[in-house]
Amino acid sequence: MECISGNFDVKAYTETLTTRCGVYRMLDHAGKVIYVGKARNLRKRISNHFTSQSRMGPKARAMLAQVCVIEVTVTHTENEALILESNLIKELNPRYNIVLRDDKSYPYIYLSSDQEYPRLAFHRGARAGAGQYFGPFPSASSVRASINLLQKLFLIRPCEDSFFRARTRPCLQYQIKRCSAPCVGFISNAAYREDVDHAVLFLQGKSERVIDSLIERMEAVSAALAFERAARIRDQINQLKQVQQRQCITSGSDDVDFVAGATRDGNACVQVLFVRSGHILGHKSYHLTYRGEAGTVDILAAFLPQYYLSDRAGRTIPPEIVVNGDLPEIALMTRALTQIAGKKVAIRHSVRGERARCLTMTVQNAELGLVQHIANQARWLERLAAVQQALAIEAPIQRVECFDVSHTRGEAPLASCVVFDAEGPVKTGYRRFSILGVTPGDDYAALAQALQRHYLRGLREARTLPDVLLIDGGEGQLSRTREVLESLDIKGPLIIAVAKGPSRRPGLETLIVGAERKVLNLPQDSLALHLIQQIRDEAHRFAIAGHRLQRAKVRNVSPLEVVEGIGPKRRRDLMQHFGGFQGVERAGIDDLSTVKGISKQLAAKIYRHLHEIA
Repeated sequence: MECISGNFDVKAYTETLTTRCGVYRMLDHAGKVIYVGKARNLRKRISNHFTSQSRMGPKARAMLAQVCVIEVTVTHTENEALILESNLIKELNPRYNIVLRDDKSYPYIYLSSDQEYPRLAFHRGARAGAGQYFGPFPSASSVRASINLLQKLFLIRPCEDSFFRARTRPCLQYQIKRCSAPCVGFISNAAYREDVDHAVLFLQGKSERVIDSLIERMEAVSAALAFERAARIRDQINQLKQVQQRQCITSGSDDVDFVAGATRDGNACVQVLFVRSGHILGHKSYHLTYRGEAGTVDILAAFLPQYYLSDRAGRTIPPEIVVNGDLPEIALMTRALTQIAGKKVAIRHSVRGERARCLTMTVQNAELGLVQHIANQARWLERLAAVQQALAIEAPIQRVECFDVSHTRGEAPLASCVVFDAEGPVKTGYRRFSILGVTPGDDYAALAQALQRHYLRGLREARTLPDVLLIDGGEGQLSRTREVLESLDIKGPLIIAVAKGPSRRPGLETLIVGAERKVLNLPQDSLALHLIQQIRDEAHRFAIAGHRLQRAKVRNVSPLEVVEGIGPKRRRDLMQHFGGFQGVERAGIDDLSTVKGISKQLAAKIYRHLHEIA
């Protein structure tokens, strides 16, 4: 198998991947989801993504080249995977899922409640009308098929209110047995409401009574020898059973958190599945390490208080939390959560029906997440060992830092520092430095300022120094870095400049190592080079993101704001009078002075400032 991405080992990843159905999310170096997909077989589908094909377009290659991590969620059925995929795409807005959605929201089935005879309709958009919304559905065709089936089963009107009020005789829907014609009084309000209640039960997944009623009706019709009508009812029952798939993603209307833990060899993964109003909003994995012996119950007992009772804002405590273990002191925990939430909170571990299915799915994902975390940790240590060997370092590498400078033709220069240790990125150690007082475009001076500020503060705070210090650049950046560290009497880190190749293509980088300026050109398939590329790219990404924010902030400042004597009111009057800043810029002194509150002297000052006249 030929891997498209230089930083993602798909072969090693898929060796531990499940063959069950589910949803996968591709993440870049920044941890941002760039693609969400569904699969009948997760291992096969993800492997196929990375297999070279002659017909693979540039978009697919560009996407795969950015993949650093793939996360998966196992589901019970492909239908669950489809619905979860659509929910995640809407929530995460991945860059490379643009071809799978349009400007519309996901469709729902809408049952109104503010009329005497409620209507059943297709709905897309804001859910502002009075009534009940069932969904979301993965496609408009599935909504319309469900509405057609519901019309056959329950004869609920689909027409608009204006059409309904104007009827004096039944329409075609009544003739084809899709409506009970409440518009002309062919059905009583009580009977119609009973049909509506049955439709609601069906859409909520409580359709056993409806099916039983249809079966009884079919048997009665058969006994009356009306076999053709009985066959139609039989087909309706089969259609109802086919559409009404039991799944925890859209059933019920409760708010529940499913929390499941899994442990192995000193590592633990806790998976939290968030269900709100019967719909999965997403899930999050938390990886913990521990010493000694600890089981799932111990991990959950330690996790729940730290997660729900912390002082962090925005933590929502649902009325029900389902866990995969019988926790000790559960009464105490329940009282504490109830007090913090201001409402009754229940913690349960023994559940049935839909909750049992959701808990099972959460446990499976926690176990899968743990297996993948251990495998990723082993691969990370393997890559660190490869760097250690390539650079001929005696001791294991415990900490790597990387610096990069970003600007646009000297505008808004900013430097970044990213940190990696034996477990991967250390986001709490990331830093950005706004560069001040240097000549625009002087990358050497900008880098020196960032290094000086970072390591001077690190010495004051007694922070751990890196074993390897990566610099994005060539010999000039390497020399300036050595000068800064020598001025601070820092001698520990091995300094490496990562110089891009002649065509700036990944895999052609040249490493300039240490004071001896030893030149290394590692093979393109080298694990060491892949890790160095990943760290360098992360520093570059972090610098560019900060630079863009800073540049946007500078560009959002109006040139009029720095003119003495021009406050918010006069700026507003100028903009309104001339129709915007371009009109102000084109105006002469006499034109500017016609604005209320702008004297000739002030108009001349504005004109000189905008045209840079001394």
